[in-house]
Amino acid sequence: MAEQSQTEKYGADSDAVRTHLSIVQAGIQRMAGNSASCKTWCITLVAAMLVLVARTETANYVLLAFIPALLFLILDTYYLALERDFRDMYDAFVCKLHKGEVGLSDLYVLRPDNRIGRQFAWTLGSFAIWFFYFMLIIIIALVWQCA
Repeated sequence: MAEQSQTEKYGADSDAVRTHLSIVQAGIQRMAGNSASCKTWCITLVAAMLVLVARTETANYVLLAFIPALLFLILDTYYLALERDFRDMYDAFVCKLHKGEVGLSDLYVLRPDNRIGRQFAWTLGSFAIWFFYFMLIIIIALVWQCA
Protein backbone atom coordinates (compact mmCIF):
# COMPACT_ATOMS: atom_id res chain seq x y z
CA MET A 1 0.00 0.00 0.00
CA ALA A 2 1.51 3.31 -1.08
CA GLU A 3 1.87 6.13 1.43
CA GLN A 4 -0.11 9.32 0.96
CA SER A 5 1.97 12.20 -0.34
CA GLN A 6 2.20 15.36 1.76
CA THR A 7 1.25 17.36 -1.35
CA GLU A 8 -1.91 15.37 -2.10
CA LYS A 9 -5.07 17.43 -1.78
CA TYR A 10 -8.35 16.15 -0.35
CA GLY A 11 -11.80 17.06 -1.61
CA ALA A 12 -15.17 17.32 0.10
CA ASP A 13 -16.04 13.79 -0.97
CA SER A 14 -13.08 12.29 0.89
CA ASP A 15 -13.79 10.02 3.85
CA ALA A 16 -10.87 11.62 5.68
CA VAL A 17 -12.40 15.08 5.30
CA ARG A 18 -15.82 13.92 6.48
CA THR A 19 -14.26 12.16 9.48
CA HIS A 20 -12.20 15.23 10.34
CA LEU A 21 -15.24 17.48 10.23
CA SER A 22 -17.30 15.08 12.37
CA ILE A 23 -14.53 14.92 14.99
CA VAL A 24 -14.33 18.71 15.19
CA GLN A 25 -18.14 18.95 15.35
CA ALA A 26 -18.14 16.44 18.20
CA GLY A 27 -15.68 18.64 20.07
CA ILE A 28 -17.91 21.67 19.53
CA GLN A 29 -20.96 19.77 20.77
CA ARG A 30 -19.08 18.46 23.81
CA MET A 31 -17.92 21.95 24.83
CA ALA A 32 -21.46 23.33 24.38
CA GLY A 33 -22.83 20.48 26.51
CA ASN A 34 -20.20 21.11 29.19
CA SER A 35 -21.17 24.78 29.24
CA ALA A 36 -24.84 23.91 29.71
CA SER A 37 -23.92 21.48 32.48
CA CYS A 38 -21.96 24.21 34.24
CA LYS A 39 -25.02 26.41 34.32
CA THR A 40 -27.23 23.54 35.52
CA TRP A 41 -24.87 22.53 38.31
CA CYS A 42 -24.32 26.14 39.33
CA ILE A 43 -28.04 26.83 39.70
CA THR A 44 -28.49 23.58 41.61
CA LEU A 45 -25.67 24.26 44.08
CA VAL A 46 -26.54 27.92 44.63
CA ALA A 47 -30.23 27.13 45.12
CA ALA A 48 -29.38 24.36 47.59
CA MET A 49 -27.10 26.69 49.52
CA LEU A 50 -29.75 29.42 49.64
CA VAL A 51 -32.38 26.95 50.87
CA LEU A 52 -29.96 25.78 53.54
CA VAL A 53 -29.36 29.39 54.61
CA ALA A 54 -33.11 30.02 54.76
CA ARG A 55 -33.61 27.00 57.00
CA THR A 56 -30.75 27.83 59.35
CA GLU A 57 -31.50 31.58 59.31
CA THR A 58 -27.82 32.56 59.21
CA ALA A 59 -27.44 35.38 56.72
CA ASN A 60 -23.64 35.33 56.57
CA TYR A 61 -23.68 31.86 54.99
CA VAL A 62 -25.30 33.40 51.90
CA LEU A 63 -21.86 34.69 51.00
CA LEU A 64 -20.73 31.08 50.51
CA ALA A 65 -23.05 30.88 47.50
CA PHE A 66 -20.70 33.26 45.68
CA ILE A 67 -18.01 30.56 45.63
CA PRO A 68 -19.72 28.08 43.27
CA ALA A 69 -21.05 30.98 41.19
CA LEU A 70 -17.54 32.33 40.61
CA LEU A 71 -15.98 28.89 40.07
CA PHE A 72 -18.62 27.89 37.54
CA LEU A 73 -18.28 31.30 35.86
CA ILE A 74 -14.60 30.54 35.23
CA LEU A 75 -15.23 26.94 34.13
CA ASP A 76 -18.12 27.90 31.86
CA THR A 77 -16.03 30.65 30.28
CA TYR A 78 -13.23 28.16 29.64
CA TYR A 79 -15.60 25.71 27.91
CA LEU A 80 -17.11 28.46 25.77
CA ALA A 81 -13.64 29.72 24.82
CA LEU A 82 -12.67 26.19 23.75
CA GLU A 83 -15.91 25.90 21.80
CA ARG A 84 -15.13 29.14 19.97
CA ASP A 85 -11.63 27.87 19.16
CA PHE A 86 -13.06 24.65 17.75
CA ARG A 87 -15.59 26.63 15.69
CA ASP A 88 -12.78 28.83 14.35
CA MET A 89 -10.80 25.69 13.50
CA TYR A 90 -13.85 24.25 11.73
CA ASP A 91 -14.47 27.46 9.77
CA ALA A 92 -10.82 27.72 8.70
CA PHE A 93 -10.86 24.09 7.54
CA VAL A 94 -14.06 24.60 5.52
CA CYS A 95 -12.56 27.71 3.87
CA LYS A 96 -9.48 25.69 2.89
CA LEU A 97 -11.75 22.91 1.67
CA HIS A 98 -13.67 25.30 -0.61
CA LYS A 99 -10.40 26.61 -2.02
CA GLY A 100 -9.19 23.05 -2.64
CA GLU A 101 -6.17 23.49 -0.36
CA VAL A 102 -6.78 20.72 2.20
CA GLY A 103 -3.69 18.58 2.60
CA LEU A 104 -2.75 15.71 4.88
CA SER A 105 -1.43 18.05 7.59
CA ASP A 106 -4.83 19.75 7.77
CA LEU A 107 -6.55 16.51 8.72
CA TYR A 108 -5.03 16.36 12.19
CA VAL A 109 -7.36 17.38 14.99
CA LEU A 110 -5.17 19.28 17.40
CA ARG A 111 -6.04 21.10 20.55
CA PRO A 112 -6.80 24.69 19.64
CA ASP A 113 -3.70 26.83 19.54
CA ASN A 114 -2.39 29.10 22.27
CA ARG A 115 -5.06 31.74 21.63
CA ILE A 116 -7.09 30.33 24.54
CA GLY A 117 -5.99 33.19 26.80
CA ARG A 118 -7.31 35.79 24.37
CA GLN A 119 -10.43 33.72 23.69
CA PHE A 120 -10.98 33.32 27.44
CA ALA A 121 -10.84 37.08 28.03
CA TRP A 122 -13.12 37.77 25.05
CA THR A 123 -15.58 35.06 26.10
CA LEU A 124 -15.62 36.31 29.69
CA GLY A 125 -17.19 39.52 28.42
CA SER A 126 -19.77 37.79 26.24
CA PHE A 127 -23.50 38.08 26.78
CA ALA A 128 -23.87 34.29 27.20
CA ILE A 129 -21.69 34.43 30.30
CA TRP A 130 -22.54 37.73 31.90
CA PHE A 131 -26.29 37.63 31.53
CA PHE A 132 -26.55 34.33 33.38
CA TYR A 133 -23.88 34.83 36.06
CA PHE A 134 -24.54 38.53 36.63
CA MET A 135 -28.21 37.77 37.29
CA LEU A 136 -27.23 34.91 39.60
CA ILE A 137 -24.84 37.12 41.56
CA ILE A 138 -27.54 39.81 41.85
CA ILE A 139 -29.97 37.22 43.21
CA ILE A 140 -27.41 36.04 45.77
CA ALA A 141 -26.73 39.64 46.81
CA LEU A 142 -30.46 40.36 47.16
CA VAL A 143 -30.95 37.27 49.32
CA TRP A 144 -28.01 38.36 51.47
CA GLN A 145 -29.45 41.85 51.88
CA CYS A 146 -32.92 40.55 52.72
CA ALA A 147 -31.74 37.85 55.11
